[in-house]
Amino acid sequence: MDKSLLDLYTDYLISSFGQTTATGLSRLLDGEVSHDQITRFLASPEKTSAQLWRIVKPLLRQVEQDDAVLVVDDSIEEKPYTDENDLVCWHWDHSTQRNVKGINFLTALYVAGLVSLPLAFDLVTKTETFVDPKTQKQKRRSQITKNARYRMLLQVVAHNQIRFRYVINDAWYASADNMKFIKHNLQKDFLMPLKANRKVALNHQDKRRGHYQAVSQLEVAEESTRLIWLEEVDFPLLLAKEVFTNEDGSTGTLYLVTSDSTLSYDQMTKLYEKRWSIEVYHKSLKQNAGLEKSPTRTIKTQRNHFFASQCAYVKLEGLKIKTGINHFALKSKIYMSALKSAYAELVNLNPQSLTA
Repeated sequence: MDKSLLDLYTDYLISSFGQTTATGLSRLLDGEVSHDQITRFLASPEKTSAQLWRIVKPLLRQVEQDDAVLVVDDSIEEKPYTDENDLVCWHWDHSTQRNVKGINFLTALYVAGLVSLPLAFDLVTKTETFVDPKTQKQKRRSQITKNARYRMLLQVVAHNQIRFRYVINDAWYASADNMKFIKHNLQKDFLMPLKANRKVALNHQDKRRGHYQAVSQLEVAEESTRLIWLEEVDFPLLLAKEVFTNEDGSTGTLYLVTSDSTLSYDQMTKLYEKRWSIEVYHKSLKQNAGLEKSPTRTIKTQRNHFFASQCAYVKLEGLKIKTGINHFALKSKIYMSALKSAYAELVNLNPQSLTA
């Protein structure tokens, strides 16, 4: 990996407000780095999650805490106009309930206080084709499930001996296998929501008899907790029912479960708020670190641009720690500086005002 070119390219991603291209970077540097050099850099061997870890590790060790949390989730970088391949293809977006064409990626995000750092990532590739029996249309699928990828990311973080206390995710990853993996294999605790139709037992005897009911049918007082048992999970969970009001005035219900039976209702709901950090990360990665600004066309260059965007995000997080200014305010500050420079250049080119 050419570290000097990676450094230049990530600075370019942070400072740019339009499409980021090899030609654009070369022109920005007045030809000191050629278009071909940048193109070869993007077409070099694919950068990996292990290489990201080596870049983020020094900053992570500065902010590492025993009570930090690891938030795992996926997102899609939409690329509706890019040719389809094993990486850029159609994915079901459970947040919008529709199929989206783009790059689907998972991230293990470390959250310690106000700092959020990506420690590992995985890009979903759909390398198999099959004929949908319902539509008779050819589709793509991955050889590895998202839940398997989720556990792979957690295993990577554990291998790197990173200090944290809880794993947090949304209901999509609240499977029994994931819960057991966190509790038994990682020896950590978790906090995650259950879907309203998830079957639970009220006590261990009901579990042994196979007597389950939907979690939405339980009588759980608001702002209280109770122990429940899930099918295929060999330890009890603490359940909290949170009723919240949406922006449109409607109400919703969140059923949170944790493997840490010592937590109170307030602790559970406050802890789950940390999951929002990964939504902020997704937004900043796409808008501030240039993820959505690349016209790359091949799988290799698309992967390497994604890697560089993550490195750019880490740079922004380092600047946030140093300055106390968040990513969006930093980007705005850069934009205003560029706007002032452009205005000064215009005045220099045409000093005559319309009223002169």
